[in-house]
Amino acid sequence: MQRLRIYHNPGCSKSRRALELLRERNVGFDVVEYLKTPLDHAALERILELLPDPPANLVRKDKRFEELGLDPDAYATRETVIALLLEHPELMQRPIVLLGDRAVLARPSDKVLELL
Repeated sequence: MQRLRIYHNPGCSKSRRALELLRERNVGFDVVEYLKTPLDHAALERILELLPDPPANLVRKDKRFEELGLDPDAYATRETVIALLLEHPELMQRPIVLLGDRAVLARPSDKVLELL
């Protein structure tokens, strides 16, 4: 089986739980801590290409989003989402898990199991 790649934020309980589920099943995976190693345009484009969800779902509309005074309606297309996440990677929804040509936004965490 190919190795999974998980875009992870250690401060996120959903992200930590997804890692735990993978470890429990002895699944090989690589971790990318995207706040330490920010994603580039091509990586974000690839994620959006593989996710079955609308681009807007990749953006966390949380307290930080509000602090920045952002309008959720302004971030619905691939390009607007990519531009936002390049500037504010902390707003990326997580964890994102890729396997080959498939990806899931593992919220809830057990969605990671769809790739197995």
